Amino acid sequence: MKLIKDKYKYPELQRVENELGRFYIDSEGQEVPSVTNVLSSTSDQSGIDEWKRRVGHEEAERILQESSSIGSNVHNALENYLQDKEWEIFDDGSYISKTSNRILESFINNLVTDINEVWGLESGLILDGLYAGTADCIGVYNGKESLIDFKTAKKVKPKEWIEDYFLQCAAYANAHNVMFDTNIKDLIILMVDRDLMFKEFHITEHEFPLYTDKWKKRLIKYHNNY
Repeated sequence: MKLIKDKYKYPELQRVENELGRFYIDSEGQEVPSVTNVLSSTSDQSGIDEWKRRVGHEEAERILQESSSIGSNVHNALENYLQDKEWEIFDDGSYISKTSNRILESFINNLVTDINEVWGLESGLILDGLYAGTADCIGVYNGKESLIDFKTAKKVKPKEWIEDYFLQCAAYANAHNVMFDTNIKDLIILMVDRDLMFKEFHITEHEFPLYTDKWKKRLIKYHNNY
């Protein structure tokens, strides 16, 4: 069954990097921060800093690069899979490729019947003067308009540890609703860890206003500080 539905025309975002992180150019030619930039700049980084000190800079960089490579492999393959394109990850025998393939298989086995329509993949979303970013997947999940995000992890995390993931999705959903007059209020985080445990986190329309309000506070904090 063809999942892709070309309902909306998503903009091509022009990305720039500066000393404050990642930005995008809005329709008025102004630089607006990426959603991830806003969240990372307004979050408590003390735990990450302590972890880096504990394991050492070199080992921390290796672990982060490994996680980034696995995440990129899986995201790219899932995007191709959902578009009915060639999606297999090349297995070069390395830990990264083998792990990527195992995680990908778990994603596909668990989500194949739940995503009903796909409106956009890695789609650009922007609110002039405020923020921009690219959403993993926008469409219909179990019959409801949803913002869907794919996450890989070493271990599945408890809900209270990943609030920024929900704020990221709330930011994208609100941008989409403004840009295209949609009513997305369901946020779906799909996570698979290295042990192939699959976990779905679902923010419903009843919780959506709470996370929208928290996102707006973080955005105001960012713009006040920077």
